[in-house]
Amino acid sequence: MTFSGHRARKRFGQHWLTDPQILDRIVAAADLDGADHVLEVGPGRGALTERLLESPAASLLAVELDRDLVVGLRQRFGDDGRFSLIEGDVLELALPCPERPIPTKVVANIPYNITGPLLEVLVGRLGRPAPCRFERLVLLVQQEVGQRIRARPGSSAFSALSVRMQLLARCSSVCTVPPRCFSPPPKVTSEVIVIEPVAAADLPPLDQALAVESLLRRCFAGRRKMLRTSLAGLLPAPELLELATAAGVDLQQRPQELGPERWMALARALMHARGVDQGEGELNQTLQR
Repeated sequence: MTFSGHRARKRFGQHWLTDPQILDRIVAAADLDGADHVLEVGPGRGALTERLLESPAASLLAVELDRDLVVGLRQRFGDDGRFSLIEGDVLELALPCPERPIPTKVVANIPYNITGPLLEVLVGRLGRPAPCRFERLVLLVQQEVGQRIRARPGSSAFSALSVRMQLLARCSSVCTVPPRCFSPPPKVTSEVIVIEPVAAADLPPLDQALAVESLLRRCFAGRRKMLRTSLAGLLPAPELLELATAAGVDLQQRPQELGPERWMALARALMHARGVDQGEGELNQTLQR
């Protein structure tokens, strides 16, 4: 087995995690047992792959875009019957993969330049949850992104992403990862986070999810504006005030001050007030103007 001559490629966002303690903490956070089938995104040279194969997991499917690394990975792990490898772009991968076990958990050192699209693939978005429902995802991301995902209302990091992710999943931090833990070191601090998608039955109904998404786009486009300004024109001012108060929302607030449950309450109230039966109907068309 050899990776000699291969250098980390900037276009793939490659930074090899080399700290053994962090690698161990990632595997521990995945909480793997003999019933788990793991999807690893971007195995690189296989430092984390090796530890995942030392766990009790039933199988490991790795997806690697760099064809030169694919050769080394197959040489290194190909004799392990639990290991399989797909060469390709995870963003174009159909999950679950035909003729392979349905993954139950994901472990990934995410290239920073695809974090947003990859979260949509793995977790989904409001109104369109991911088709493959994972029990747990352990992701190594840029710390700024991790903070936004798990931020609380009122925090400077709280954003539309915070609302979306917290309606779709429970999100928590495992540890921060300084640049020195990588080779080559990135210019930013990273963070290991755990994302546990909520059960399908607990997801927001489609119409409400789409209405919340429309509200987030409208209001966070002007995050410094009060809600009374961002929502002006949806309803006559007295009616909008009454509706917001009933939903537990103060129109003097700014969007980053409202938690996910308040965005849901506001969306339901607006839908009821306008008599909207479909999330893609009149309300969403109005909000997007």
